[in-house]
Amino acid sequence: MTNPVKLGIVGLGRWARVLMRAAAQSSELRIVSAYSRGEDKRRAFAREFDVAVAPDMPSLLADPQIGGVILTVPNEQHLPVASDVARAGKHVYTEKPIANTLEDGLAIEALENRHGVSVTVGHSARLMGGLRMIRAAIDAGELGRVACIEANFSNERGLELTRQAWRWYKAKAPGGPLSQLAIHQFDVLNYLGGEIVEANAVAAKLSPVGAEVDDQSMTLVRFADGKVGYVGSSWTSPGVFAVRVFGSKGLMHYEIDFGTWDTPHKLHETSTLYIQRGRDGYGRREVLKVPPSDMFRAELEMFAQSCRSGKSGELSARNGNLAVGVVYAALRSIERNGAAVRVAEVMAEAHARLAARSAHVA
Repeated sequence: MTNPVKLGIVGLGRWARVLMRAAAQSSELRIVSAYSRGEDKRRAFAREFDVAVAPDMPSLLADPQIGGVILTVPNEQHLPVASDVARAGKHVYTEKPIANTLEDGLAIEALENRHGVSVTVGHSARLMGGLRMIRAAIDAGELGRVACIEANFSNERGLELTRQAWRWYKAKAPGGPLSQLAIHQFDVLNYLGGEIVEANAVAAKLSPVGAEVDDQSMTLVRFADGKVGYVGSSWTSPGVFAVRVFGSKGLMHYEIDFGTWDTPHKLHETSTLYIQRGRDGYGRREVLKVPPSDMFRAELEMFAQSCRSGKSGELSARNGNLAVGVVYAALRSIERNGAAVRVAEVMAEAHARLAARSAHVA
C-alpha cells in the first residue's frame, strides 16, 4: 500500500475544518501540520483535530516530510503564500478562485515552471457524482450534439453582509455572487462543454443591506465550438445549485440540496438527476440514481496525486484561470451594458499587466 502524502495547511478558518474532515476520510493523504497567524486559532485547531501546529510559516515550510501545502487563506493572500510554498519546493493547493485578480492567478500558474511544482485549484463542484454522470453521458453520445448548457448557483449571503465582511466590498468580491458563486459554474461549464470564449452579462443590486457589491448576475456565454450557455447567480435567495444540459437526443438535469454542500458525502441522498430522451420524453423522464461521492475528498486526493507525480491534474491552474477570466469578461460586459466581451481580451490584458509588473520588480 502506498504511504499517504503528508501535507500542511495554512489558514485555519471554517473551510480548513471542512477540508480536515474530508482528509480524515482518505488513505491517500494526511495533514500533519497547520499554521495560522493567530496563536489562539492555532491552539483551538490543534485541540479539535489533534494535528501539530507550526509556530510560523518558515517552520512549516522547512518540514521535510511535507510534500504539499493547502491554502485556505483569503483570496488576496493566495499569490504571496503560494509563492512562499513554491519557493520551498512544495506543491500548492489553493481554494477557488485561484486568486482575486486574473494577473495574480496567472502569476500563480507561472510558479509551476519557475519552481518545478504543481498547482491544484479547488474547483470541487465538477467532481460531484451527478456532474460526472452527465459528462459520461455526453462522452457516450447519449445526448447527441450538445448545444446549450444552463446553470445556477445562488444563496442568501447578500442578505447577511455587514461592513465587517470582506464580501461587502467590490475590490475584494468583484461582482458579488458573480465571483463567489457563478465562478463554480463557469468551471463546470468548462468541464462539460469545453472552453468558454465570450461572455455577455448584466447585474443588479437589490439586497436591502446596502453592500458595495452587486447581488444578482446573469451571464450568457459562448463556447469555442459554437454552443451557448447561461449562468445565473443570486445572493438574496435560498441556496440552489443546478445544471441542465440540452442535446439533440436528450437533456439531463442535476440539482443538489445546497444545505448539504459542506457534507458532500451526503449529496446523493437528496440530489436530483434525470434524463429526458426524444421528442416525446417529457412524461418518461428517467430518474437516475446518483452514487455516493465526496468532492472535497476527491479534490484532495487529486492534489496528493499531483504531489506524487509532480504534474498538474484536472484541477489545474490553467482551468482555474479560465474560470476567473470568464468572471472578468462578465464584469467588463456589465460595464459595457451587456456587450459581448472576449475572454481572450481580458486574458491578454492581464498577461500584459503581469509582464509589466514583473519588469518593474526586476
